[in-house]
Amino acid sequence: MSLTIKVHIASYLNLDLHANNKVVTCANYNTKIRPRPIYSSNPVIITTFKPKMLADHSPSAPIRSSLIDPDGGTLVDLVVPETQRASKVFEAESLPKVQLAKIDLEWVHVLSEGWTSPLKGFMRENEYLQSLHFNSLRMKDGSLVNMSLPIVLAIDDETKGRIGSSSHVALVAPHGDCVAILRSIEIYKHNKEERIARTWGTTAPGLPYVDEVITPAGNWLIGGDLEVLKPIKHNDGLDNYRLSPKQLRREFDRRKADAVFAFQLRNPVHNGHALLMNDTRKRLLEMGYKNPILLLHPLGGFTKADDVPLDVRMEQHSKVLEDGVLDPETTIVAIFPSPMHYAGPTEVQWHAKARINAGANFYIVGRDPAGMSHPTEKRDLYDPDHGKKVLSMAPGLEKLNILPFRVAAYDTVEKKMAFFDPTRANEFLFISGTKMRTYARNRENPPDGFMCPGGWNVLVKYYESLQAQEPSQRPAVFST
Repeated sequence: MSLTIKVHIASYLNLDLHANNKVVTCANYNTKIRPRPIYSSNPVIITTFKPKMLADHSPSAPIRSSLIDPDGGTLVDLVVPETQRASKVFEAESLPKVQLAKIDLEWVHVLSEGWTSPLKGFMRENEYLQSLHFNSLRMKDGSLVNMSLPIVLAIDDETKGRIGSSSHVALVAPHGDCVAILRSIEIYKHNKEERIARTWGTTAPGLPYVDEVITPAGNWLIGGDLEVLKPIKHNDGLDNYRLSPKQLRREFDRRKADAVFAFQLRNPVHNGHALLMNDTRKRLLEMGYKNPILLLHPLGGFTKADDVPLDVRMEQHSKVLEDGVLDPETTIVAIFPSPMHYAGPTEVQWHAKARINAGANFYIVGRDPAGMSHPTEKRDLYDPDHGKKVLSMAPGLEKLNILPFRVAAYDTVEKKMAFFDPTRANEFLFISGTKMRTYARNRENPPDGFMCPGGWNVLVKYYESLQAQEPSQRPAVFST
């Protein structure tokens, strides 16, 4: 079979979770609010979780709160305990202030919940250099954990001057509230060209994250230990989807999952995606797993302007489950709060590593993960196959089972999405994300069987709403 699976059965059987207890959700952003519920069966925060017993284990053996250990052995939690909150807020008001941009706040969210474990704050210089040059961090015991993207906070000359000799600073959200303290800080030079070249493999103009985040950023980076003062909510109707790594691990336990396979996406789900996810579960069952659970995990942070916004994608995903294209009983839909770099083989390592911390022990990877078209030339920026090849040999990802998948396309004979058969190549139609968005924008229907009707109607209505806006009201900046 052309689906190849790297399995470490012996290693995952003995893993336990060592997790902390707090959770922070992300910022109070000005996004379009859709007041109706999206998918009411989605698991929400579990406040009274009690470990259950595995039916096939001894009575003293509780269900593990993960199938794979978090990086570093312990799930990092950077939210201040409620008993300390008032004193920390009081202290923060007296400290030099660092103003956060919207995407900076997204990284505060990501750090605080432990997606970046074992990181405990924005990177200091030694961590930054390891990430930038080796795509990994070396632990005190000599082991490596993957860390392919620098997670850093930039400041300008004026902010650096205001900080002076202070060892600690307060981080201020775009809405004006102090949201965190950064302790034992280190300030070092932000060499933007080096960072861009090593992360993307090019310095060509037009890279979305570069244009929006790095180019306008300050010339200094500030790192330190992060203390998040209180949980933050989006209040956009989607907070019940923002499950932290700890909450996801608990939900896997509640469902008695013996395997969790994660699927990362930033586009609407079409029937080719569903074919892939359902086929993966079938293959895991054939391998002997009794209850593999799908983590459908759309990216919820910064995306480029022409991507479908998060609220629309989540409504579309809900229709996919409501229409039975995916089984709600074996699927967990949750938002992955990370911003998107579009950095191909470099970024796909981050996407896989974060799912380790969330408790998934299988990761699906497809064609050109985290890739995009070259910003100035008519070609792919990265080799479409390099992402899955890199994941199979990336340092620090050895304990994760990588699931490269077969390419799905529209079978014009069977009139449905199917796995591509090269012997019938001329009978298959490839519909890219760009082509799909063009169909919806032009009110053209895709071929029957490409996407469930309910999900397609969500996209059509979204593009109709854009066309109804006055040109001056249309978004001119990158969206989330």
